[in-house]
Amino acid sequence: MAGTPRGELICSVDDIQVKQALRVLIDDYPVVVVRDSDGGIHALGDTCSHADISLSEGEVEGCAIECWGHGSQFDLRSGAPLQLPAYEPVPVFALEIHDNDVYVDVTTVTNGAPAPQLG
Repeated sequence: MAGTPRGELICSVDDIQVKQALRVLIDDYPVVVVRDSDGGIHALGDTCSHADISLSEGEVEGCAIECWGHGSQFDLRSGAPLQLPAYEPVPVFALEIHDNDVYVDVTTVTNGAPAPQLG
């Protein structure tokens, strides 16, 4: 029997279509939950590390999301920038799927990027 999932309940798996990004606030911190081209679900900080622009408004292709502002791309698994002008990663958060529900824990950054400053 699985334990209680960690983090905040965000949505159902079925609420996120393939190649779609969903912006949510967790403790007033913007998070983007993304379903990649293969159906995998990821949670990242929703602000481009190059400029104060929401990544959730960008295009998802493969396992990357592109910032619509200046074209920076970020790997959904690692948060690493794949294309300039961004050179700093965005935080990637622990994500659990339990009973078809998606939970995100913003207190657990999995890629070494700076942790969010929560209210």
